[in-house]
Order: sequence, then structure tokens, then C-alpha cells
Amino acid sequence: MTTITLHPDFRVGPVDRRVFGSFVEHLGRCVYTGIYEPGHPTADEHGFRRDVADLTKELGATVLRYPGGNFVSNYVWEDGVGPVEDRKPFLDLAWRTVEPNLVGTDEFLQYCEREGIEPMMAVNLGTRGVAEAVALLEYCNGEAGTKWADMRIANGREKPYGVKLWCLGNEMDGPWQIGHKDAHEYGKLAAEAGKAMRLTDPSIELVACGSSSMTMDTFGEWERTVLSYTYDIVDHISMHAYYEELDGDRASFLGSGTAMSRFIERVAASADAIGAERRSDKRITISFDEWNVWYLKSRFVGEKNLPIQRDAPRIIEDVYSALDAVVVGDLINTLLSHADRVAIGCLAQLVNVIAPIMTEPGGESWKQTTFHPFATAARLARGESLQVKVATDAIATAAHGDVPAVTAAATVDPETGALALFVTNRTGEEQTVTLRTPGAAATIAGGAAVLADTIGPREGKQAAEAYGMVDALPVEHADGAVTLRLAPESWTAFRGTLR
Repeated sequence: MTTITLHPDFRVGPVDRRVFGSFVEHLGRCVYTGIYEPGHPTADEHGFRRDVADLTKELGATVLRYPGGNFVSNYVWEDGVGPVEDRKPFLDLAWRTVEPNLVGTDEFLQYCEREGIEPMMAVNLGTRGVAEAVALLEYCNGEAGTKWADMRIANGREKPYGVKLWCLGNEMDGPWQIGHKDAHEYGKLAAEAGKAMRLTDPSIELVACGSSSMTMDTFGEWERTVLSYTYDIVDHISMHAYYEELDGDRASFLGSGTAMSRFIERVAASADAIGAERRSDKRITISFDEWNVWYLKSRFVGEKNLPIQRDAPRIIEDVYSALDAVVVGDLINTLLSHADRVAIGCLAQLVNVIAPIMTEPGGESWKQTTFHPFATAARLARGESLQVKVATDAIATAAHGDVPAVTAAATVDPETGALALFVTNRTGEEQTVTLRTPGAAATIAGGAAVLADTIGPREGKQAAEAYGMVDALPVEHADGAVTLRLAPESWTAFRGTLR
């Protein structure tokens, strides 16, 4: 028997809508034949696919991070602005692909503007530095009368874009990064770039690079060193994490949310330690701007060291199973449960590349299994994240030790009392859950679930049709108590009220 206890007065913090962001990198077919494909039957006057834009809206993406990712560390943004016919292709060293520069800063930012999505820009601190970062910021946000702002105006955009979110590089602790730096090198550069960017536009929010993974040898020490230089300048520190089922270890894969939770708590502790040393009241929050299920070790290993490619090659196009979707739902539970520290989240990536949306060039688009939990949570999670106490059994896993058999996150709208409760059953058995709300009244109107099974991934629209959301098992209300039933290996979103 599992018990979930919550109350509307016991809150973690407001749910920042930016936690439901995604990521567009010049990688594989994310941009070309992904969001952008002139000549496609649905393409708008700017060359962007309307079918993909509509699915992005249904997904509920609030933020798009751009242009990378590893791509940004070799990117010369000036080559991607101005008349398209004058732009020259360049060799992207991160993914060994020839970038045609058909989509650049203006095209992306105007796309976000049309679609009502907040852009999150990254600056190149791998092969470039302070001056280039400031120039890009001035190009995006500057008023007429300065060099880079006037260049933007000459390129046809008079009004500043007003971009607020800026990443100070990408995964600079990774030896795979072009321009990789140690923590002291990066910390000093990020501090100087951030200082100059704030002088250019004091209204921006800045994200310093944290560790690329909790498994990095430098994890912990990297955060401490980088924040010792940047604490007073940045608002957020980044986190990146990807999860996969290895060697058939289903239990560890289903327990991935526990690993994500430990990662968040350790990064937060590192940041708070620097704040304590400085006797600072400032609190650094987390930009979890890359997360997803990615079969990095078991599938992507065969795609490394490819020859130089052109024409938007098919790279990292993982096809997801229903089990993957359950894990994505559980990871969302984890992000919501840490709403006091996680301000931004980006599911990597949006289209084709380990993505919830897939396309065929000139053809159809469809939803992957992972689309469903993300879209459901983005639609239902509103207001405040609640403290959720889950009394449940423990499951032994090889990768994470003991993990809870059932996890949960909940949000409530203080004005309407609308409740969203997200529950994962990590076990292979149906679970009965008692929902306790001492001192408050709860009702559950219904729910929808993603169910894992033993069937492997299916290609194309067949997967979307086979693995959508299904009705949750019946909910019982009796004598003031609420009893929930969870299908085996499932993620369920319940909606109701809590007052």
C-alpha cells in the first residue's frame, strides 16, 4: 500500500512556466526539414513548417534554446545574418556537418515571436569571447545608433528583440567541446562576458555552464570554481542529463528520476555553499536546459566520427517506446518537485533529434511517445508546486541503489483550487494509492496514463497511434478518502481540486 499526502498550504514554490522549454540546435534535421523546410506543403511565407509549429504549440513548449548545444562553440553568428543569398556555408566541427546558414539569429527570433515562444540564446565562449558575445546581445537587444543594432536594422528588423535569457557557452567542462576549458579558465571568461553583457543590457538573465553530467570527474569542483567567479553576475547555473536503459536494466531506467533528483540537490548545495561563504542573500537557481531519454551509449556510439556530411543528415533520431515515455513523465515529476530551484527546463531536442516531434522531408509529421507526458504536464501544471509526501516501498536498482516504488508531484492553482497530480508506478504490479489531504478536501475528476509494455519502438505514425494517453484506472471516493489505482510501469496525470 502506498500513501500520498499533500495540503495546499505546504508548497515548494511557484511553477515557472519556463520549465516546459525545449531546444533547437543546428544538429541533424532539427532545423532543416525539422522546423524549417521551404517548399513543404505546410511551409509559411518564411519557410517554416506550419505542421511542426502546430505540434510545438500542442506540446506546450514555452522556451526554445538556440543555437546549441555543442554547435554554438564553433559558431560565427555574423555569418548567419543579412541577405540569405550572401551567406556562406561553414563547417560545423561539433557534428561534422556543413551548415548552410539559411536559418540564423533573425529567422529564429522572428519564428519565436510569431509562435509566442520565449527564446533562450547561447553565446560562443568556446572559440570566441567577450566582444563577440556583447556584439550578439547588442544586435538582438540594442536601440538604433550603435554598430550592431544598426546592422540589425539594416537587415530589416528595426525593433529590438528583447531577448532575456542568455547562456554563457555550452558544456565547457566537456573535452568534446570545441574550445574546452578548465573551470578557472571558463569561470574567468564567463564572469567577464557576463559583466560586459549586463553593462550592455542590465535586464537580461544569465546562465553559467554547470557540469555536463553528474558523472564528470570534475563534478562538484567545477560548480564551486565557476560560481566563485560568477556568483554575483549570473542568475542560473545549467544542468544537463540524459538517461537510457542499458543492458536490459529496466529497474534502473525506471529509477532515473531519483538520479536526476540527487543531481539537482547536489548542484543546489554547491551553489548555496558559495552563497554562504559570501554571506549572500542571493539564491542561484537551476537552468536544466538539456534533459531527455537518449540512447547515447547503446545507439549513438555507432554514429560518432562520421565523415563530413551535408544536407541535414539523419543523426540521433531515436525512436521511443512507451517505456521511454513513462521515464520522461517521471523526470517531469522530478523537475516539478524541485520548483524552488529549477527555474528553466529544456527537453532536448524539439524535432527529429531525440525529439518528441518527428518529420519526413516533404511529408508528414507526428508525435513520438514522449510527446504525451510532456504535453499533458505542460497543460495541467499550474500555480504552486506542492510538497508531496509519498510513503511507499523501495526498489533495489543496480545503478541508483534503493529508489521509491511510486513517485509523485503535484501542483495547485491557489485561486481556483485546480489540482494536478502526477504519479509514476515504477513496479511491474498494479499499485493502490491512498491520497491523504489532512485539513483539506480533495476530489479527483479523472486522469490519463502512459503505460509501458514489452513491445519495442515502432516507426512513424504507427507509434503515435499505438502509444497515446489512455484513461486512468477508476478512482474511488468513499468516506472522505480518495483511492487511486496505478497500472504497472505507468505515469498517470490526475486532475481534480484541492481546497
